[in-house]
Amino acid sequence: MQVRQITLREIRMMLIAPFETSFGVSTQRRILLVEADLDGVIGWGEAVAGETPYYAPETTETAWHILRDFIWPTLKGRELQCASEVWGLLARIRGHNMAKGGIEAAVWDAEARSKGLPLWKILGGTREATPCGVSIGIKNTLEELTEAVQRALSAGYQRIKIKIKPGWDVEPVQRLREKFPRIRLMVDANSAYRQEDWPLLKQLEAYYLMMIEQPLGWDDIYGHVELQKKLETPICLDECIHSEEQARAAIELGACRIINVKLGRVGGYTPARRIHDLCQQRQIPVWCGGMLESGIGRAHNIALSSLPNFSLPGDVAASRRYWEADIIEPEVEVTPQGTIRMPTGPGIGFSPRLDLIEKLTVRKEILA
Repeated sequence: MQVRQITLREIRMMLIAPFETSFGVSTQRRILLVEADLDGVIGWGEAVAGETPYYAPETTETAWHILRDFIWPTLKGRELQCASEVWGLLARIRGHNMAKGGIEAAVWDAEARSKGLPLWKILGGTREATPCGVSIGIKNTLEELTEAVQRALSAGYQRIKIKIKPGWDVEPVQRLREKFPRIRLMVDANSAYRQEDWPLLKQLEAYYLMMIEQPLGWDDIYGHVELQKKLETPICLDECIHSEEQARAAIELGACRIINVKLGRVGGYTPARRIHDLCQQRQIPVWCGGMLESGIGRAHNIALSSLPNFSLPGDVAASRRYWEADIIEPEVEVTPQGTIRMPTGPGIGFSPRLDLIEKLTVRKEILA
């Protein structure tokens, strides 16, 4: 199969409600969609970079630039035997994993569609449904937080993750554990703390958390080694893990006991599967994190979550948690049991709503 053309689109989507983390508040997403034409078969991907370089160095703008000026010239007219070759072809481009992950996902989707098979099956997935957790941003009051958690539990979600930051950490966790003593609860700091904050993080152990996600610096594996020695609660690494090599280092050094795998952060399915396999061999559970994706990115997260070591509920939530209307049909729904069923159709198993995508598009470029 040959990469004939790619189309880049920036769409703007308003979140149903503001989503706050330790590094800022999101109300609108600038989403970069990647459409790949492989011998007339169209595949879709999403470069999940944010509007700012606060979670990761990449942004919507940098991803567009790398896709147009470096990735496309590398892939233009290239004959591929399978989608897994894309990662190797892009190896000389250092970093920019979210840009790479967007095009790589689109090629995987196209390959699966050309074979008439669900993407999750050609990836080697074994789960016919994935357990779902929910990520809840920082709220203005404890009452607002409690109400948000109650709604999520009523919707069936199997795990609750709350965002924390200095000044919003022990008290909200204490309130939730008192109100919901038996729920699966975890916290995510998005690198908001420093090594000297370990006594405060130690206080969280009184509330039986599943894990503390990325408490220290986004590139500080050594700091997490030292912190994990002081904590009984497992540390989960997110921002620190961009490659199989970093995952191996984190595991062997004892920086974490759980890893969050995000398709965009690691650069696509090929590196994600390698990290998954490594963690499975070392008995390190993984789960799929979210990046406030549109339905295209959400569909790819569902496919990734079918791999056998995705044993913990991920941030793969229903479309309606974030959007008034999603850009795929059918929209992603969560069962009353807190799972999402794997789609049965070819490729990602969802159809892009081209009319809505065009309506939301603010920038478009066809590369041929």
